[in-house]
Amino acid sequence: MIKLGVTSIGYKKGKTFVSAGLASTMQSLGYATCVYKPVHTGGIEKNGFMQAQDLTFVTSMDPYIGTKFSYLFKSEQEPVIASEIENTRIDKFIIQNEFQVISEKYDCGIIDGNGGIATPLGVNFSEADLFKFLRVPVLIVVTPQKDAVNEAILSINYAQQKGVDVRGVVINDFPEFSSDECIKNIPRLIEEYTDVKILGIIEHLKSPFTSNDLIATILNGTDVESIFDLKIEKLGMC
Repeated sequence: MIKLGVTSIGYKKGKTFVSAGLASTMQSLGYATCVYKPVHTGGIEKNGFMQAQDLTFVTSMDPYIGTKFSYLFKSEQEPVIASEIENTRIDKFIIQNEFQVISEKYDCGIIDGNGGIATPLGVNFSEADLFKFLRVPVLIVVTPQKDAVNEAILSINYAQQKGVDVRGVVINDFPEFSSDECIKNIPRLIEEYTDVKILGIIEHLKSPFTSNDLIATILNGTDVESIFDLKIEKLGMC
């Protein structure tokens, strides 16, 4: 199975948007795809059931994409705090087993992280540790803001120190026109001060948008083959 982890430099930085976009794209190219979110916080109770909002967004783009979570917490706190509030320990072996089932069922599995790469999931166990444990390469999503270069470099260095394979960086929601030199130079500075490549620059996509809009944005703004380290014949035909 083609495997990829997607993380970001913090909460609400476009990580799930990119995960959904990549999943929709791979599904459209003929790869049965699943987005797996091992730990989901901020679940919403509706009609007596807990809904995982991030995964709901994924299926709203394409109902044929598989979705799965192992832990769904109502609290919006850090995963380790949310698990303590609900008296549930996050077990990496449960996550490993469930990801193995996904691996056997789907062609492509995208793991959507929670927060950033250093987000704690338990004692001496961070999101980076989980990606390393599952042997999954990671794509880091960066949203252009004043401190983005600092946060990106810290995230990349932390992941690499943990032994995680950082596949590259995608800049999400990049302004088409900006007079801010800090914003304009984010891609260049990340490549100059780390050893990872920018694999995509995604411009702002106005809402509401369709699945086709999202797929076109991903295909036009990212190097899908490099992200998945895969030669995709259908892309050569586009």
